[in-house]
Amino acid sequence: MNRNDFQQLADVRIAEAAALLGQGMYDGAYYLAGYAIECALKACVAKLTNQYDFPDKQLANRCFTHNIEELVKVAGLEAQRDTDVAADADLKTNWTTVKDWSEASRYARKTLAEAQGIYDAITEATHGVLPWLKLHW
Repeated sequence: MNRNDFQQLADVRIAEAAALLGQGMYDGAYYLAGYAIECALKACVAKLTNQYDFPDKQLANRCFTHNIEELVKVAGLEAQRDTDVAADADLKTNWTTVKDWSEASRYARKTLAEAQGIYDAITEATHGVLPWLKLHW
């Protein structure tokens, strides 16, 4: 997979989340919304890789995670994110909502409020996590 693949997957997963949310399928909507962020972060990581470079093994190993906070670090976005959330309370609230997503949520039941909350935190046009990530991918 490459950066473009991850960018496309991020957009597809958030669209799928919206469709499931609209059908009252809150568990899947929550899960796929979080996966959109994972894909977006992996696109940011891919941006750090130069064509024909031999991959750094430690970096490669750290990329194979579903942990949002770890991927923020691997993508080199922690300092920028911290600066931006310090200046934007709404972005901070949205990151706080998104950072606790886990791939283990595929086994969890979610309410409308939980699914809508993560979806809104991700997609909000001005302060959403996905629009912020798109500035960096």
